[in-house]
Amino acid sequence: MQLLTSNVGRKVLMAITGQFLVLFIVIHMLGNSSIFIPGGINAYAEHLHSLPPLVWGFRGIILVVAAIHIIFGVQLSLENRAANADSYAVKNLKRATLSSLSMLYTGLLLLTFIIYHLLQFTIHATPDVVMGIDAQGRPDVFHMVVGSFQHGIIAFIYIAAMVTLFMHLAHGIQSFFQTMGWNNDKTLPVIGKIGKVVAVVLLLGYASIPLFIVSGILKG
Repeated sequence: MQLLTSNVGRKVLMAITGQFLVLFIVIHMLGNSSIFIPGGINAYAEHLHSLPPLVWGFRGIILVVAAIHIIFGVQLSLENRAANADSYAVKNLKRATLSSLSMLYTGLLLLTFIIYHLLQFTIHATPDVVMGIDAQGRPDVFHMVVGSFQHGIIAFIYIAAMVTLFMHLAHGIQSFFQTMGWNNDKTLPVIGKIGKVVAVVLLLGYASIPLFIVSGILKG
């Protein structure tokens, strides 16, 4: 298919899958934020576990979408690097930002973090995870998360990962509108600011959990 082989087609697919992942990140943050509600995250986790076909189906979709985004992202980044000698690339470099220049690196760092995150809180393969049962007989996700983030190094890893996510999204959201051709010279600065605001909100939303726990504000 030309969509999968052409440079433009791969950029469009990468942009669309990227925004689908942004939507997932927003939904995931809202679910995680239930940790600030007494009993909230345990109820949220129990609700998800009661819908295994839906949850596993959604996970399968996310896996495919993420694979497409990663594969095309790496391909296009390597191709762009190979074309750095062209005058077009040199002109673009003049207005490049740290976020845009580091998209490949931040993407690969996020992939590494996601693997670690799944091993920790989904597969429970890391030694810091202690899974118990709460007073209602539900899996005690609250104390599992609090117990893990009380380790300073783990809290630091998560906060650093969210800073990396901020850098990736600060450019990625704006890049989506550019790829789709939905911007112009007047709207580009506005879209860029909106992208940064969304990235900041997600950074604060995710990083607040390990910050509140490691600082002792949120206790088990």
